[in-house]
Amino acid sequence: MDTAERLVESTRSLLWERGYAGTSPRAIQSLAGAGQGSMYHHFRGKPDLAAVAIRRTADELRSRAAARLDGAGGAVERITAYLTLDRDVLRGCPIGRLTQDPDVLADPTLHDPVAETFAWLCDRLSSVLSSGGLRSPLDPDDTAAAIVATLQGGYVLARAAGSRSRSTGPSAAHSACSDRRPPDVRDAVLADPAR
Repeated sequence: MDTAERLVESTRSLLWERGYAGTSPRAIQSLAGAGQGSMYHHFRGKPDLAAVAIRRTADELRSRAAARLDGAGGAVERITAYLTLDRDVLRGCPIGRLTQDPDVLADPTLHDPVAETFAWLCDRLSSVLSSGGLRSPLDPDDTAAAIVATLQGGYVLARAAGSRSRSTGPSAAHSACSDRRPPDVRDAVLADPAR
């Protein structure tokens, strides 16, 4: 593994363990066994390195989920396969935990992969529920939001979507999953604390 790769993997690990604010460049360099010069040779700084690490973690989460959701069987089997993925429940989700970090939420480069991942997951689950031949009065979008909220928590979903609300109920989860506004509109909402 080359130095850039060690830096990215070290950052991924530290972000999951400590969050963005608690991860210093010195800690990243120490864990990666890289000097300061090496870090700044490959990346412009901590935000640039963190953006690469977050994007890679988000891509990995999507890949793991897609492998189960796109697998064989009907909707019930595929949703069950997704729900039974091995997860480190004591550490939480490496993407979900980033919604607790104000620095991540304030920087679109860091926040967008988080929001995009949860929107993708809700969309993918809704699609599986819609195409799976279920005879149910349940709305696929609401059900997808409930599934993700059960695993992540409604607060995580609301924060990922940019909501400043403390609401953690099903409506917060649904709003987070169904927020399809472009980033520039979402950013304007984030700037207005009354929303």
